[in-house]
Amino acid sequence: INMAGDEAQVLTETRENVTTTIVTTTTTTVTETSEEPEAAKALEETPMGNSGARPTSPVSTSQESRTDVHKLDYEKDIVYLYQFSRTPVIPSVSPFCLKVETWLRVLGIKYENVDHKIKFRSKKGQLPFIEYNGEEIADSAIIIKELGLKFGKDLDEFLTPEQKVISHMTMAMIENHLFWCVYSQRTRNPGQFLKMSKMNIQQMIGSKIPAGLLNLFFKMKFKQGAKRVRAHGIGVHKPEEIEEFARSDLKDLSTLLGDKPFYFGEKLTLLDIVSFSFTTQIIYMDSGVPYPLREWFEENAKNLIAHCNRIKERYYPDWDEMCKTMDLNTHIPKPKPEENDKAKEVTEEVKEEEKSEPGANHAEEKADE
Repeated sequence: INMAGDEAQVLTETRENVTTTIVTTTTTTVTETSEEPEAAKALEETPMGNSGARPTSPVSTSQESRTDVHKLDYEKDIVYLYQFSRTPVIPSVSPFCLKVETWLRVLGIKYENVDHKIKFRSKKGQLPFIEYNGEEIADSAIIIKELGLKFGKDLDEFLTPEQKVISHMTMAMIENHLFWCVYSQRTRNPGQFLKMSKMNIQQMIGSKIPAGLLNLFFKMKFKQGAKRVRAHGIGVHKPEEIEEFARSDLKDLSTLLGDKPFYFGEKLTLLDIVSFSFTTQIIYMDSGVPYPLREWFEENAKNLIAHCNRIKERYYPDWDEMCKTMDLNTHIPKPKPEENDKAKEVTEEVKEEEKSEPGANHAEEKADE
């Protein structure tokens, strides 16, 4: 289950609910939104006063009802990735989004992040999703599978059948158990999550609403995620029991990794990417905020920290830059200032030449006749 859709929904609802409150207090009529009961389904977005116009392609709860894409001027064979905005401590607070971006980087596939301010979700109601040659592909596992087939790429091709089974079971543990342990902690204490991740909701959703008000509504909505955690089953346990579950998972990962650079030796596999994307959600949180699970890491799973640092240094040389600037596309070379100046000069020269061409005005007069 890709719960990144829930976090996107919380941010969308934060924007909508805060705007609804503000507009209502000024006696302006606003269309209210109603929440779908299913966790994976998205809200139908509505015009919200000062929050801006409704997206041209609104979120739909039906997979068959939408076949369009958001990026109409796409370049052939470029992957357009829709995910969360950056934070000052980690490229994405969604392990599923980080998983897809890391996979793209490892395989050297050309991609571009679309800065959509979390306005869009896939037809399945999720983030991440991608658009490739006019086609939408949703869900991190399906994205990797489909793009792997399109590009002929498979990080696990050298694994034995037994190793593939181990990889599959370990990824299932990470994504369907460890994730819920961490997500449970976030929903219990959203204020701590905001501080650890240094999330700037105002910047993430492109809103002018005061940050304090946005944070308040975010905390209120995010706490509702506890219902989904309880429905999953893990939420019926005490916080300290859930934390022990997480530590047990992490111990198993540490044991499997051992002193190897990657889980199956010298070569990186999909399991390494999945492990990296999820453990970074603990390891790289702001050290100034108390977080027992991160502190446990530093004492008991130093090899997992080294594993994360190894992948970060190899495939994210721009990590510090993206976290500092919040730029979604630091991996794409930017034109140098002098190149821009030269381009402007050439354009201006061409315009001047067109104006001063002899007979140009005469030709125009003749054409008018």
